Order: sequence, then C-alpha cells, then structure tokens
Amino acid sequence: MTTAASPYRSIWQLTWPQILMMVFQFLIGVADVYVCGRIGREAQAAMGLVSQALFFFLTVAIAVANGSVAALSQSLGAGRKLRAARFGGLCLLSGVLLSGVIVALGLPLKGLFLSLLNVPAEVRGPAASILGLWLWLLPINYLFLITNAVLRSHKMVMAPLYAMGLSCALNAWLDFGLGLGWWGMPAMGYMGVAWSTFWSMTGGLLINLALLARAGLLNRGMIPAWRWARVAWKYVFRVAWPSGLMQVVWHTGYLVLLAITGGLPSGGVEALAGFAGGARIESGVFLPAFAFNLSASVLVGHALGRGDAAEAKRMGYRVWGLGMTAMTLLAACLWPFLPQLSWAFAPDAGVAAQAVSYLRYNLMAVPFTCTSMILAGALTGAGATVYNLIVFGVSIWLVRLPVAWWLGWKAWGTADGVWFSMLVSQAFQATALLMAYQFKDWSRFSMIKSRNNRE
Repeated sequence: MTTAASPYRSIWQLTWPQILMMVFQFLIGVADVYVCGRIGREAQAAMGLVSQALFFFLTVAIAVANGSVAALSQSLGAGRKLRAARFGGLCLLSGVLLSGVIVALGLPLKGLFLSLLNVPAEVRGPAASILGLWLWLLPINYLFLITNAVLRSHKMVMAPLYAMGLSCALNAWLDFGLGLGWWGMPAMGYMGVAWSTFWSMTGGLLINLALLARAGLLNRGMIPAWRWARVAWKYVFRVAWPSGLMQVVWHTGYLVLLAITGGLPSGGVEALAGFAGGARIESGVFLPAFAFNLSASVLVGHALGRGDAAEAKRMGYRVWGLGMTAMTLLAACLWPFLPQLSWAFAPDAGVAAQAVSYLRYNLMAVPFTCTSMILAGALTGAGATVYNLIVFGVSIWLVRLPVAWWLGWKAWGTADGVWFSMLVSQAFQATALLMAYQFKDWSRFSMIKSRNNRE
C-alpha cells in the first residue's frame, strides 16, 4: 500500500486537491460577502447570519456524510467493494429523504427561527428572504455533500475538485451579474446573490453525479435490498447520530453566539457584520486544516478497514503534525495583513475594526483549532464520533457561551469579550480531544469485528 510505504506522500496526494477544493468553496463565500458589502451593511449582515444559520439545517447531511466516510473507507480498506457501493447508495437515498423532511418543517417555521436568533429589525427582512430561498436549496446541498463524501472515500479527490471549481466560477459570475447588475443582467441586490448560490450548487451537483456515473459508482447495484439496508443503516446511524447531534449542539451554540453579539450593549449591527466578514476570512485561513481533517478521516478509516489499529493511530498523528506545521506558518504570515484583509471584506470602518479584532483572537487560537479539527476528522474515520460530540458540546455550551455572555454583556461590554471566549473554548477543546485520541480505545467503534460478514 502506498500509505504504508510513504505515508506523508499519501497524505499530501490526498490533501492538496482538497485544499484547492476548499479554496473554491471559500471563494464562493468571499464573492457573496464582497457583493453584499457593496449593496449595504444590512445585506452583508443578513448574508453572514443566514450563511451561519444554514449550517444548522445542513447538520443531517454532514452527519450522513460522516457516516458514509467511515463506512465506505473501512469497507474499501477491507477490500469489500460491493459493501462500499451499497453503503454509498444507502447514504444518497437517506440524504434525499431526510432533506425533504427538513424543508417541509423549515419553511413554515423560518419566522420563528429568525425571532429566536434575536435578529435586528433592519436585518430581518433580507434575512427572511435569503433563508426562504436557501431552504429550497437544501436537497441539492445534501446530495452535493454526500456525493463529495462518496468520491473522497474512494480517494477520488480530483472529481469533486472539478465540480467545486465549476460552482465557484458560476457563483462569481452570477454574484456580480445578478447582485450588482453587471454584464447587462438585472440588478436583484441581495436576492441576486442568493440565487447565484442556488444555481452554482446545482451545477456542482450535476458534475458530481456525472463523474460518479462515469466511474461506475452510480448504478443499480448501489441500491441495497431492504434487508441489507436495515442492518447496514445501524452502523451508519451509530456514526451519524453523534455527528449530527454534535452539529446541532455546535451550530445552535453559534446561533446563540450570534444572538449574544447582536444584543451587545452597543455596536451590535457592526459586530454582526464584522463577525460575518471575519468568519469568511477565518474560513479561508483554516482551509488547509479542514482538508487535513478530511484526509485524516479517509486514511484512518482505510487503515482500520485493513485491521491495523496501530497504523490508524499513527496516521492520525502524522496528518496532525503536517497540518499543525502548515497552519502555524500560514497564521504567522497573515498576522501583519489583517487590516488590509478586513477592509477587502468590510469597507465600512466600524465593521472592518470588528473584523480585525475577531481575526486576531482566532489566529491566536490556530494551534488549538487545528488540533481539534484534525483529530476530530481521525475519530470520524474510526466511527468514534461520540467523543467529538462530548468534547465539542462541553466546549461551546459550558465554556464559550458563558464566557461570551459574561464578558460581552457584563464585564467588558464589547464584542472583544465574545471573540476572547472563542480562544478560551478552543484551548479547552483541543486539550480534551488530544487526551481522548491518545488514551481512549476509539478503534472499537470501527467495523473491524465485522470484516468477515457477508456482503
């Protein structure tokens, strides 16, 4: 195996296309925020808020994708191609059904959802319109995420790269065209930006499906029989439910953090807009870490599928070491240029100042955030998502939010209290995950014991 003979080369071959794919995904968000910043600060705040809120509705898709990566990677590592194909089909069908349920529930409840977020009055109208459209986008987003996971588990990382590149180009063209009225298109404002995301994600999904079909991974053989699916879903569910609940816990915590930010004693709108711009830049900074997270999941899963738990653990540490080195160097290089980066995303002086403050605290947290992301990916590949659930849940609800509320609303009375709470919680989170990875028997969550089961 290439992984055993030259592990660092294998890590890089699997990771660099995913870094580039993450860059394309980041540029989609960059274009959205940039164009909305030219439309108005209310539009920019609404886009940032709904973008964060959308992750709440994507929790089930992320959970199923994580379950599919664990099941497919371990199956492929064990040489069980038919079982892997059936797991892929099971996860795709599950995504279609579950996204339909969420759309049916989300549309009539979107007003209540925005009320719970404590959205400022001047932002509520644009936020409601964008959220209404993006709820219809959920089934496409679900399938896009899951097809990416299926391709990644087969180590076919170039295929989703092509799809994301097309989505990025289409999104940028439509953002400026429909958002600002360039190239003779109608100027639709923030709704033009929302529609550009809709059509770009649709185009990316179509490319993914075509590439799956071309590789022979999209056929009738991947549709499992009900008897097999009922048994196999137990493992996917065992991995997915802690992952899904973790996403709910994490993103509801983020929504509460947004509510705390919007309700600050002063400067709530500027802080929300700075949060949106800063979070976009931060997401770009952490693209390599997220790519290493995805690589860790696949490589650990393949090693466990071969029955080699010791190599799986070593592989996780190797990915962590490379990721920490890359992220530390990147943060050091970016630190002097934070004001310039913030101005690019937030032309309003008050918003730019908040974005700079946000970024300084989060760049200081790079070693902790990188540790959390990569080790969480390794545990996901092993199917041990319950550890991620516990650590991330405690980190945000028992550390981040109480500190943010106290410092933001009481002790400091500024957004700096909110940003500092993020640094504190990341330090706690990284330490707890590192202890779990080193000392817990997380390989027992894999399918190693069932390697001799029938397809």
